Amino acid sequence: MKAPGLWGRFVARLAHKEPATPLALFRIAVASILLGTFSDMVLTGVVPPVWFDVDHGGAYSLRGGQWLVAALGGARPEAVWPLLGLSMLGSLLLLLGLGGRVTTFVVLQGCIALFSINPSAGGGHDKLLTNALWLLVLSPATATLSLDARIRTGAWRSDRAVAAWPRYVAIFQIALVYGLTGIQKLGAEWMPWGGLSALYYSLLLPSWARFDLSFIAWIYPLTQLATALTWIWEVTWPSVLVAFWFRATWQRPGRLRALSNRLDWRRLYVLIGIGVHLGIWATMNVGPFSFASMAFYLCLFHHDEYGALVQRLRGWRQQPERLQQGQTPEGPPAG
Repeated sequence: MKAPGLWGRFVARLAHKEPATPLALFRIAVASILLGTFSDMVLTGVVPPVWFDVDHGGAYSLRGGQWLVAALGGARPEAVWPLLGLSMLGSLLLLLGLGGRVTTFVVLQGCIALFSINPSAGGGHDKLLTNALWLLVLSPATATLSLDARIRTGAWRSDRAVAAWPRYVAIFQIALVYGLTGIQKLGAEWMPWGGLSALYYSLLLPSWARFDLSFIAWIYPLTQLATALTWIWEVTWPSVLVAFWFRATWQRPGRLRALSNRLDWRRLYVLIGIGVHLGIWATMNVGPFSFASMAFYLCLFHHDEYGALVQRLRGWRQQPERLQQGQTPEGPPAG
């Protein structure tokens, strides 16, 4: 039999099935971000000025919007509040894992409608979250860690195999976001000849800064280092895709493949990313961008890796008990 060609191997890889744990964690993270964002808007009272037309007490003249907004009469309270309520309820059900793709699709349409009302008040995170919801619509992300699994099997967790390609697309999505973002940073402020001053000036913008950050003038060299590290990290992020290919083809020869699998630089990029995004969140008011980006990190790891992590944590938790019972950390009775 003739060996499959490149296209055949590509199709076989996309058709591969695996446990749904990474997608379930991704679902929980996205739903939590949406629910938290919407709740914060309601509690802080910014819904009317941001999403109501000026004729209904808003701060902007909002005549556009998606078809659903137009069908409900435009950016007015009678349209916005039901859309927001439905999106919040749907986000809660998505967090709990009830309703599968139907719930996810409802949340997606509600978010698209709300985000379309006043695009200038949003940002790239709006598209990132709706893209995430589309992937969750296309994948049975409530197959495990969900009420759906509880109803179907009597347990919260399930080993039901699902298509792996939505997780692969999520990985490609975040690699594309970072890679293109880095490539587009062509201003002199991001380069040595511009003083690597981009982060310094960004932190001092009153519209973004969470508090007075004028003290960073005293640590300007650190902001230069952070600027360089951020740019290099972003522009090289697509290399993570190569790391995934090497892991998927680990049985093939090659020193670079062996080195990549031994170092597993996914973890390095994730650790840097967590530091970058938590730093952005702590110092700058950029909406849910940081957490929306980090939600995609959950798709970077396989179900088996999460299982190994849980076993390791259980071992650490049980280790003091074993020592108190006169056992070594490995388990057998001591001496």
